[in-house]
Amino acid sequence: MDQNAHLSLTTFFLNGSPVELEVPPGERLSDTLRGQLGQLEVKVGCNAGDCGACTVLVDGRPVCACLTPTLQLRGQHIETLAGLAADERTSALKDSFQRHQAAQCGICTPGMLVSAVALLRATPQPSEAEVADALGGVLCRCTGYRKILDAVRLAHVEADNTKTGQVGDPVARIDGLAKVNGTERFGDDVAPQDALALRLIRSPFHHAAFQLGNLEGYRKSNGLDAVITAADVMGQNRFGVIPGFEDQPVFAEGETRFKGEAVAAIVGPPELIRTLDLDAFPVTWNEQPEALHPGSAMDAAPLHPDRGPTNEMCGGRVAKGDAAAALEKAHVTVTGRFQTGFVEHAYIEPEAGFVVVSNGTLQVHACTQAPVMDQQALAKILGLQESAIRIVPSAVGGGFGAKLDLSVQPYLALAALKTGKAVRMAYSRTESMQSSTKRHASELEVEIGADADGRLCGMRFNGTFNTGAYASWGPTVANRVPIHASGPYQLPHYRAEARGIYTHSAPAGAFRGFGVPQAAIAQEALFDELAAKLKLDPLDFRLLNALRNGTPTVTGQIFDQGVGIHACLEALQDPWDAAKARCADQNAAGGAIRRGVGLAAGWYGCGNTSLPNPSTIKAGIRPNGTPVLHQGAVDIGQGSNTVIAQIFAEALGVGLSDIELVGADTAVTPDAGKTSASRQTFVTGNAAKQAGEYLRDQILAMVNAGPDAVITLADGKISVSDGAQAHEPNLQGLPRDADGYVLSALESYDPPTLPLDDDGQGSPYAQFGYAAHLAEVEVDTALGTVRVCRIVAAHDVGRAINPLLVEGQIHGGVAQGLGMALMEEFIPGRTDNLHDYLIPTIGDVPPIDSVIIEEPDLHGPFGAKGLGEHALIPTAPAILNAIHWATGVRIRQTPATPARVRAALKEAGYA
Repeated sequence: MDQNAHLSLTTFFLNGSPVELEVPPGERLSDTLRGQLGQLEVKVGCNAGDCGACTVLVDGRPVCACLTPTLQLRGQHIETLAGLAADERTSALKDSFQRHQAAQCGICTPGMLVSAVALLRATPQPSEAEVADALGGVLCRCTGYRKILDAVRLAHVEADNTKTGQVGDPVARIDGLAKVNGTERFGDDVAPQDALALRLIRSPFHHAAFQLGNLEGYRKSNGLDAVITAADVMGQNRFGVIPGFEDQPVFAEGETRFKGEAVAAIVGPPELIRTLDLDAFPVTWNEQPEALHPGSAMDAAPLHPDRGPTNEMCGGRVAKGDAAAALEKAHVTVTGRFQTGFVEHAYIEPEAGFVVVSNGTLQVHACTQAPVMDQQALAKILGLQESAIRIVPSAVGGGFGAKLDLSVQPYLALAALKTGKAVRMAYSRTESMQSSTKRHASELEVEIGADADGRLCGMRFNGTFNTGAYASWGPTVANRVPIHASGPYQLPHYRAEARGIYTHSAPAGAFRGFGVPQAAIAQEALFDELAAKLKLDPLDFRLLNALRNGTPTVTGQIFDQGVGIHACLEALQDPWDAAKARCADQNAAGGAIRRGVGLAAGWYGCGNTSLPNPSTIKAGIRPNGTPVLHQGAVDIGQGSNTVIAQIFAEALGVGLSDIELVGADTAVTPDAGKTSASRQTFVTGNAAKQAGEYLRDQILAMVNAGPDAVITLADGKISVSDGAQAHEPNLQGLPRDADGYVLSALESYDPPTLPLDDDGQGSPYAQFGYAAHLAEVEVDTALGTVRVCRIVAAHDVGRAINPLLVEGQIHGGVAQGLGMALMEEFIPGRTDNLHDYLIPTIGDVPPIDSVIIEEPDLHGPFGAKGLGEHALIPTAPAILNAIHWATGVRIRQTPATPARVRAALKEAGYA
């Protein structure tokens, strides 16, 4: 096949310079810019015009490059973010984005900035509404948009650069410049030009038997370098993230268990792979009966007969006291059945990477949240020693849990080993949404009771979670949910059970909360119903029952300090009173628009549940005094690069700008553990603190200085001031280790936890984070639509290492919680794109008031607690409670789409 056939010559101007090149008919401008012209700041998130990451200016107008044929642009002027660098508006925007924390992972940032430049050219000081309108075509999954609105609207305002990066300073990210410049390199940006390309052959059915045909004949006739199947897997053809639950094949063998499961891969030159018709691939499908829901799955044949006679994967439970007797004696009880749907992570960067064999080592470059876990899993799949595999994480364009699991890595590794060449791959948006893990769909049955004084006396919780075709993080969900389903409240009698069920759906895994957000929807709704029965104000009811220092949790664990939920709830008192008054005034006027206010609380145990959870940090001092931090915790946008460096710098006693950072890479950074479970600030932060303190002690000991001495780095040397005495340690004369350091540290931290007994009693986490959210909404009773008007989010973070990053996490979590409450539902086979699957846009997220509570934790670095998961947990239940306040209608199935809300309103008697 002649790949140069039918090429057409075209000319246009790119960033002010004339360009002449040949392109095939129909080629997207995004492919031309990235592939032929090296404009990698143009990101591709969907190839359908849904996400806007690829936005460029054509004759000054923002367009999606993925929807624009290159051949239609003859003679036109195209501007990318790189070409806008000389525009003073761009410089001001970049500065503003950094100081407002408007770029988290950074994958959407070029599209946002390009759109913003076009706006500022026409309107130098736009209103918030004008910014929202101009940027409405660009999706962001991390920031919650509010900081982006502020950054564009206030780009003309001078910056305050007085902060130095000490613990507590709201400083910009240390890796922020690459994000706003568009030079951050994500999974699809890092492959060499000569890399082969790989595509997967995937099942078109939820459940199917299949047979492969003449693969070698297909390879030869199409000029492919390789066709790869399960027969090429040198080690074990299965993987997973929980020991004992490695049940997912790299390539299916004879049977596929969900739509989108891979059965083979083709490898060849990129132009060939891009144009090859996969319908001709030699595979014969035989569709089989499917079971997509737990109810039907429990009546169906087991998906994994080797795991047992039914499709129940596993279960977890917590039992304290006698819940049945307590509920029997309760003054009032409430019961409810709730359903939540699958939720898609919808990060703007689809999974991507490349693999090459270099000097006998398999080098894996890909977007991942867990490099060491990837290394361990690949060693088993490939039959190699872990030392023969190097994981070099690219920048990660959002993760939220799904990029903890393997995606492109094993396919690329097998292809690189088979061909001996570098091989690259990027999932399409449909591939990503079909095959990546989801938030578990759930079916929940809950009963809660209280005494006549309003104190909780007993609770029963039963949760069934759809874990999809493979286990992934399902066992973690089944064990974590019973611990958390009580919420952060005192419950003397409690019984909670959760189980995961295999179905023919995409695997469900980790997504910001591991099942806790689903449980909170049920528990917090029933708390409102209890309060109503008791004629208590919902906030007063929660304050009465909130955990405090010295009170036991449902697992019997007692914290003597750092229990901040009461303070979070108290912070909502004034906003709560004001919102109730606003709602009463508006609703008294009548009409179809009803206003309501709701609140909810949440908690989250940071780190693994009653399991080892260590992080290790390496650091060193160069002969010129430069401190180097080897930080292996992958930053997926949450800011771990900055926060952990701040902790290290504070412990060492130097400025943040003095630190040189070495990012995650299994060859040069020790294992800092996976980026999940709100653990990095807490666990890796503690290891970094210990490393900084150790190096500080070494430096001070060299000059016999006291613990309060001040360390200064300047002019290629280190100075120590101890009162009136000044010292300059002679670092140049010290021997250097293999890394060139004259002083070094290797420190680990593992949180103190205790195992749980058969009743789930014990100390599963060394710390919890706490949160309480208030939501104000307007419900159009005629249409069933819900508009969130305002969110107040109070979060106990122990110590805000960087308040700017804390606010960023809160805003992003709130936006995802809003989506979960009102619009997001992944339906296998139906919503596998960003057009049919809706996530919040810039117009959906209301003003968010962040209230940072600091109740120092006994174990956290400088008292800090984790935050990532907590930011999401209370949002959806607060919104659903607000809908009930406004209308009297209780929505028990999420998302609360207009159709569901309108149906519930009609059933309740609304016209």
